[in-house]
Amino acid sequence: MDAKIPLHADRARALEIFTSVAAEGSFSAAGRQFGLTPSAVSRTVDRIEARLGVRLLLRTTRALTLTAEGQAYLATARRILADLDDAEQAIADQGAPRGRLRVNAAHAHGRLRIIPLLGDFVRLYPHILVDISLSDRIVDVAGGQADVAIRFGPLADSPLTARKLGENRRVIVASPDYLTRHGTPRTPEDLHDHVCLNFNFRRAEPVWPFHKDGRDYALSVKGSIEANNGETLGQLAADGVGIARVGRFSVEAELASGQLVALLEDYNPGDIETVHAVFVGGSNMPARVRVFVDFLTQRLGSSL
Repeated sequence: MDAKIPLHADRARALEIFTSVAAEGSFSAAGRQFGLTPSAVSRTVDRIEARLGVRLLLRTTRALTLTAEGQAYLATARRILADLDDAEQAIADQGAPRGRLRVNAAHAHGRLRIIPLLGDFVRLYPHILVDISLSDRIVDVAGGQADVAIRFGPLADSPLTARKLGENRRVIVASPDYLTRHGTPRTPEDLHDHVCLNFNFRRAEPVWPFHKDGRDYALSVKGSIEANNGETLGQLAADGVGIARVGRFSVEAELASGQLVALLEDYNPGDIETVHAVFVGGSNMPARVRVFVDFLTQRLGSSL
């Protein structure tokens, strides 16, 4: 027999069930989280849709898909649940930082710069559970997919708050083996005769910037491999595959060991991108977000 939820179910409970359905993509999986049958979960979603007068989910025999209204409702539901959680935690512990903190960072920067700091952070704030995900895609912080995201480069206009963590200097590198086989470029234009390894994501610049004869300019380069993170490009360069332009932090060890050498530094125009922590600010910002951003700002400084 189905476990039942009263007709006038607690709305917070209904929001939790709906967000679970959206995350799991299945009534059955969501039901297991709450000890409910799939039909009970389905009825909960039906009641929400009836109350709103819109369809939130498209149901097929193979999948559940959020409608545009469902996407908007999901973002709001996540925000409401987070606010409820924050309020309860603040009262339970008189406002001390606690609870789950969802952090998103790029693969290379997260592994090399953020993760090494987490041990110290949780020792300072033992009631905060850090839930970190490393991904080179842009997550929707405003939509509730993360509490704090670390982002490189110019920021798009948004209602999010941004806190500068520092700057990342980019460098052009190659391995001694590659340079022995193909020659060392002495001017930027020499790169036309080399294999240049590039990023493949949309926000990547299609050209490399240089400064020569008193002016800044951009040079188009070509290569045989593209990747979505600097760590991969640095490894390819260290393996002698080609020349890469990456964040210095991602190849610091290889530069120090001699596996890679920096090229064309005399033509570097100050190739720097700013690094920010982005989050939902305002007077209701959870204490765990505030102390984490403060911690990153203090510990990272300009060493990125």
